[in-house]
Amino acid sequence: MSIHRETLRLYAVTGRAWAKSKEALLGQVASAIRGGARVVQLREKCLDYDALLEEAKDFTALCRRLGAVSIINDRGEIALESGADGVHVGQGDLEAGRARALLGPEKIVGVSVHSPEEARRAQAAGADYLGCGAAFPTGTKTGATPVSKETLRAVAAAVDIPVVAIGGINRENLLKLKGLGLAGVAVVSSIFGQRDVEEAARELRALARKL
Repeated sequence: MSIHRETLRLYAVTGRAWAKSKEALLGQVASAIRGGARVVQLREKCLDYDALLEEAKDFTALCRRLGAVSIINDRGEIALESGADGVHVGQGDLEAGRARALLGPEKIVGVSVHSPEEARRAQAAGADYLGCGAAFPTGTKTGATPVSKETLRAVAAAVDIPVVAIGGINRENLLKLKGLGLAGVAVVSSIFGQRDVEEAARELRALARKL
């Protein structure tokens, strides 16, 4: 299943640091979608299988109701059981080819990459889109090393599928990514860490449309 570049203009990735309950998290997701995020990734690192599946089902239903694409981070089996639109995997997670085999041709598979070589391998394995970063220094993901603008440009040029930048992106630096061939940006704290999530998403989407 392919995903349109315009859909990826603003891609929101959840962060539990700013939501102490499932209900709070889903409320933030709804606000992000209303503000213009057309893709939302549920990223949970600490929940057990049953709790994550329950949350993923509610998350998927919410995204579907509000017209957004639902993506599950890392857990292909959770994406499958919850009925989510797809999964996003890293280089050390469920490999892209295995994710595609597990989810079948109708689901979306996204892959984190850091070089043109990784990008080409991911596309060949069946990825529908790529996330590349960190675009800027970030405290959200431990050990995320920034990549250069030249790398972002080279990754976007190396493949035929859309590429989004991720990592440390905010309204002050987003337009520094202009002209690199990116479809959009993936954002965590600059959406979910803000007092007004909906307005933050609206501002970022307006900026991302200038890429």
